[in-house]
Amino acid sequence: MKKLVLTFTLAAAAISASANAAVVLYEETLAREEEQRILTNPIAGIENSLWFDYRIDVTEAQKELSSDLRRASDVEDLRDAWEEYAFELRHEREDYIHDMAERGYRGYVTLEN
Repeated sequence: MKKLVLTFTLAAAAISASANAAVVLYEETLAREEEQRILTNPIAGIENSLWFDYRIDVTEAQKELSSDLRRASDVEDLRDAWEEYAFELRHEREDYIHDMAERGYRGYVTLEN
């Protein structure tokens, strides 16, 4: 009977761990998708303060992710770190595009569902 309980407990722990890993993997996947959208060239080829600010903000988000991952003590902390990173990348990209559009520069279009 003890062997059966131990086997069941180990199986439940393995299922729980894999479920948590899937959730973390999902959050990381979303962040990795945002990383693919990081602009590598300035809009309309204009290297102005907005472009340099955008690049600095991306670098800061990457450093903050690294720090948050090091300090994470549980799965929820990991999920929060990846989620915040994805949000920051998207926010900074959208701000840069919006600010450049306000100045009359066009050159970056994205289609999303």
